Amino acid sequence: MKFSQVLPLLPLASAFVVPEADTFENIEKTGREIIDRTQGVLEKTQHVLDDAFAKAVDGVKDIGDKAYHKIHETGCDVESWLEGSSFDEEHEDISEKPEHPHHPPHHGRPHHPPHHEKPNQTVYELISKSKYTTKLAKLIDEFPDLVDKLNSTKTNYTVFAPTDEAFEKIPKHGKKPSKEILEKVLSYHISDDFYPAGRVLHSYTIPTLLEPENLGHKQRLTVRVTLKGPTINFYSKLVAVNIFGTNGVIHGVDHIIVPPPQVATIIGFLPGEFSTLELALDKTGLFEKINSTDYPHKGGTFFAPSNFAFKKLGPRANAFLFSQYGLKYLKALLKYHIVVDQTLYSDAFFDQSGNDSEKTDDYRHFHVDLPTVLKDKYLSVDSARYGPFVEIRINAFSRVTVHDGVASDGVIQVVSDVLIPPKTEGAKHVYWTGDELDVEDLKERLAPLVEDNLEL
Repeated sequence: MKFSQVLPLLPLASAFVVPEADTFENIEKTGREIIDRTQGVLEKTQHVLDDAFAKAVDGVKDIGDKAYHKIHETGCDVESWLEGSSFDEEHEDISEKPEHPHHPPHHGRPHHPPHHEKPNQTVYELISKSKYTTKLAKLIDEFPDLVDKLNSTKTNYTVFAPTDEAFEKIPKHGKKPSKEILEKVLSYHISDDFYPAGRVLHSYTIPTLLEPENLGHKQRLTVRVTLKGPTINFYSKLVAVNIFGTNGVIHGVDHIIVPPPQVATIIGFLPGEFSTLELALDKTGLFEKINSTDYPHKGGTFFAPSNFAFKKLGPRANAFLFSQYGLKYLKALLKYHIVVDQTLYSDAFFDQSGNDSEKTDDYRHFHVDLPTVLKDKYLSVDSARYGPFVEIRINAFSRVTVHDGVASDGVIQVVSDVLIPPKTEGAKHVYWTGDELDVEDLKERLAPLVEDNLEL
């Protein structure tokens, strides 16, 4: 198994924010009012949020060094990343569910729930004066430009702020990261858009101040409502919400949110779900290419089939693809899963190929044809949102089962089936619909593409 270099560990002796005890009391009341207005599965998490507020300080002490290392070596808790997604069962078709009203994003000045008095401090001042955010304040103070931003009233910021206690999980040994790494980590906790709790829970991804070189746009956070409650990047749980300042809002989280690594690194750290995919990428030489800096790009989308997706092809097709003769077909097949310079999230689309700049946020249903690195072959993508649910289908058949695995060079969308290029019968494209695939049928679909396909 190959691994790319991972982000350095974060043995920080400093930490992040949550306000004073009386503010927590207000948060519990006002935050509940906002969250109660969310629908469907969001309503079921209210008791989790209430419990989180009560345990906001003590609860984050329970996780040991082992979990810390796993999260901060990979940029994510990979087990949580796949939580709630079963790869060996049929997934429920949400398109038949009754539609829930979708509330558009809030823009403009913050709406403040009832408080004893209006906020009179910036988000930086709240952080710097709170006894729960002394370590975070110390870190932010190392970056005057960041201090100026969080004091500015030109825009409304959102800060996802780990408590001081969250930093107690960090092992005491090890070097302090460089200022460059620290600045990236801090930037990844801040959005220059306004996301109160209601909007957070109706979002799938949130842009931050961090802009990786190979992404072409702002690095995003993934929002999910799990059995543990609302989380950021699948592992950092929201433990306090809606701490309003004059220029934005602060939400407390129970883990440091580490900028994610490359797509290849994430795939490499998930052998339980992607060992077949990694083997295929390795045997065809594509793993090294997507993991290399010699192939510059601005974002991209990797539709990643799980082990179970490969199993659905059938033993004969798999035996052929992984044979010496079948490797050229396997390489063409894998290229059909890779889109370069166009990054598709559940709620945003960034096109760096020169056709468009960005399409984002305010749509509920959309269609896009994404060019793959297999020459002249496109993926037909349809996305639909139903209240808190989202469904993405590829070629009108395969579903995205795990959405928005954010990476520093794109996004991973886990698909329920291996994506097979269509064959042409007359003037009609015939797509594979999930039956066990005959080897001759597979060769017929891929043979015209084997020799004449784009190098990645």
